[in-house]
Amino acid sequence: MEVTDSKHVVAVCGSQRDGSYTHRALQRALTAAEVRGAETDFVDLSNLDLPLFDPDRTDAGDADSLRRRIRRADAVLLGTPMYHGSYSSPLKTALDYCGFDEFEETTVGLLAVSGGGFPTPALEHLRSVARELDAWVLPTQVAIPDSHSAFEDGELTDEGLLERIDALGGQLVDYANVESYPDAPSACAVPTAD
Repeated sequence: MEVTDSKHVVAVCGSQRDGSYTHRALQRALTAAEVRGAETDFVDLSNLDLPLFDPDRTDAGDADSLRRRIRRADAVLLGTPMYHGSYSSPLKTALDYCGFDEFEETTVGLLAVSGGGFPTPALEHLRSVARELDAWVLPTQVAIPDSHSAFEDGELTDEGLLERIDALGGQLVDYANVESYPDAPSACAVPTAD
């Protein structure tokens, strides 16, 4: 699919860890989006002041800045480590500060990293939240299991995962602002472990 005008893709990183694998994978996806001609923005939640959400203080800390950055997006990539079978609390807090103004009819991609098995529950939970906000969630998503063995010296070495991350970055551009895949092949939500 050819890009006719510049799309704006925003990645939101729910990891607080120094040298985060989630951070590295999201950066790779943004690079793939840039190759497709997109402008990109990386929202590192560890650099934002976002106190626990209080519905009486929706403008607390950097909440207004976060919402502006996401509203500007044609597509949003949500990335998280898996904690206790779900996504991270910093990402939950960030999403709590957002709503329909930020996500309605916005294309959303999902990426989750796990130190153990497939982070399928985290991806399912994020998909449910994004759908609740009336976002259009790409069928393609990235699951990175066994992250400590998938990365060497901070670099992802699995060619299949690298290709999948690049594909996700490209699809965020290709399908920004659409509500369904045109001529969709069957979408495999999570690759099987071989």
